[in-house]
Amino acid sequence: MLTCEICGEELLLEEDMRTHLVLSHLEQELRCPLCSLSGVSYDELCFHISCAHPEEQPGAQGPAGFVPPSGCSAGTETPQSCSAEDSRLTPPAASSVPTDSMLAQHNKALDTGGPPPGETATARSTKTSPECVALCNEDNDGVQSERSEAKQWRLSVPRKEKLFSCPMCALVCSSCFLLQEHVELHLQEQRSHEGSAPEACSPARTSPPASSLSGERRFECPMCSVVCSDSFSLQEHVELHLDHAAAASPGSDLKLAKQLQQQEEAQQEREEFKKLQRQFGLDGGGGYCRQMERTMERAVARGLMAPAEFHCQRAEMMESLASGVDDGRTRTRGVLRALYEYYQTECRDSVHVWLSADTDHYCSSAGDKGWGCGYRNLQMLLSSLHTIDAFAALLQGSPSAPEKAVPSIPRLQRMIEDAWKEGLDPNGASHFNQRLQGTRAWIGATEIYALLTSLGISARIMDFHQPSGPGDTHPRLFDWVKQYFQQSSRSSRLPPRLVHTSMPPLYLQHQGHSRSIVGLEQKKNGSLCLLLLDPGTSASDTRKLLSRDSVSHAVRHVRKFPGSLKHKQYQVVAVQGTLSAEEKQISIINSRTLRAERIP
Repeated sequence: MLTCEICGEELLLEEDMRTHLVLSHLEQELRCPLCSLSGVSYDELCFHISCAHPEEQPGAQGPAGFVPPSGCSAGTETPQSCSAEDSRLTPPAASSVPTDSMLAQHNKALDTGGPPPGETATARSTKTSPECVALCNEDNDGVQSERSEAKQWRLSVPRKEKLFSCPMCALVCSSCFLLQEHVELHLQEQRSHEGSAPEACSPARTSPPASSLSGERRFECPMCSVVCSDSFSLQEHVELHLDHAAAASPGSDLKLAKQLQQQEEAQQEREEFKKLQRQFGLDGGGGYCRQMERTMERAVARGLMAPAEFHCQRAEMMESLASGVDDGRTRTRGVLRALYEYYQTECRDSVHVWLSADTDHYCSSAGDKGWGCGYRNLQMLLSSLHTIDAFAALLQGSPSAPEKAVPSIPRLQRMIEDAWKEGLDPNGASHFNQRLQGTRAWIGATEIYALLTSLGISARIMDFHQPSGPGDTHPRLFDWVKQYFQQSSRSSRLPPRLVHTSMPPLYLQHQGHSRSIVGLEQKKNGSLCLLLLDPGTSASDTRKLLSRDSVSHAVRHVRKFPGSLKHKQYQVVAVQGTLSAEEKQISIINSRTLRAERIP
């Protein structure tokens, strides 16, 4: 005998059971609209709804054909007249309208394998409650088998299924679709009260929802205090904020774009300023002394210098810095005398040559490499002024200082600071924050002018601010230099071919570098050529000018034709004479608005 597991019908043959399953349960499958029960007949479904979902029936009277359990008269007695024992044996769904909490307790009991709530030990041992239900459905005719009883009990209770709690109230639903409809009702009610777009957020901030109490993750709006249930709802909520702000201020996007652009430009400006500070030695990285020490320390670390030699050179450096006099390690004497002999004996393709007064060459050292060209050119100029009687007395320092002593770079920095304290070039002083000592700051034509004026020496600044010839050349600069050197030999007769003047050299400044003009050469075709001493040239290369064997090759690095000077702007500092006390005060006052003479 074969028994159907769905409806309990008994058949003899296996083929008949297959036909029964197809016709009764697959092709005509019925489902409960209130839970997940399926695979039952129409009568069984009506019985299930009347027992498991009586709250959905009108009047709570149950479906047609439902017969009260045994022990109660169908016509004369009401359900209240049943005995207490019979009421205990009646399933909960058949006795009264179940609540959500009762359903939850009932399902929990089924999950744990125990009896439903309200069922006593007697009911568990005798199966009275299922038999009572079976007698009511069969009009008390016969006794069903145990399989029929199990089926009737399965139909009389709700399906065991997962419960879904509402995140906005304490309601527990048995289906996710019912929960969705229930939440939509909440949202519609919230929309009607607030008059705003629906938001999947917590509507009542005073009483937190049940889902938040269960430990569910919440998402708080960064623009207000609303808490959303998921990230997608939060995104929609924030977009409503932004849309509302954009509608309130139509130009907010433009303002935001301008603000972001201003912030980006300010950040870029700060970065460029820091870059310029590093380039011009104003980043607080130390001055001449610190750079020299770091260079020697790296040499010791690489094995290029012994520790004893390091301490010896450091002691000599500190002694030189204390005296304020350059140690002469980078100085090359007799350069102008060597050039004079060269043009007098060997060079015959020049019509005229003018040379400045004797000038020593100073090259950069490890302590000022990359930033000390201005100071080295100033040392060249001072070394030449020492040889001219009109300026020698003004340059004499303390009595203990050696004769014709040239200050060291830290000493020159201090002298420029003293010139600023006298009131010279206040704009330049503020640019350097009144401080040069201990820095690697670059100096230019205005700092040279301020120092010379503080020493009582008259000077002028010539500004060749733009090219004056083809190919971005500066022929006006070459003509002006020629006129400068011709001042010492003005006469009616023709000047000699080679003139060693008593004029100081010229300080030549351009972007990123400076050099000293110590002479001018005029070729037979009329072209002019400047003779320049470069601080970037090493002392060994400069000393090649002193040897007759190498002077012809070394002088090529000194000559500079117009095609070699193609910077956009050049400035020249020229010494004119000495200043009286009154003239010095006038120069200090005029330096408050320091201006160069522009050519052209």
